[in-house]
Amino acid sequence: MNIYYSPKFAKEYKRLSSQTKKLAEKREKIFRINPFHPSLKTHKLTGHLEGFWSFSINYKNRIVFEFVDANTVHFHSVGTHQIYKQ
Repeated sequence: MNIYYSPKFAKEYKRLSSQTKKLAEKREKIFRINPFHPSLKTHKLTGHLEGFWSFSINYKNRIVFEFVDANTVHFHSVGTHQIYKQ
């Protein structure tokens, strides 16, 4: 699976704690194998983020992404639930 990172995602990722970054990397490895693995809690978003999906890094942090095709995903945002309001 090809994953592309938006500039916004890269900027937000830099702000995460080192512990959260390590966990995000582990979650991304799982995501690459199976984007719907139960531990990720992948779900569709609604409202102004309709068409996007989200999965959990931990209880507090999420990654918002978009399926482009069967083998390509764009990561758009990462952070707490506040990312849903942007």
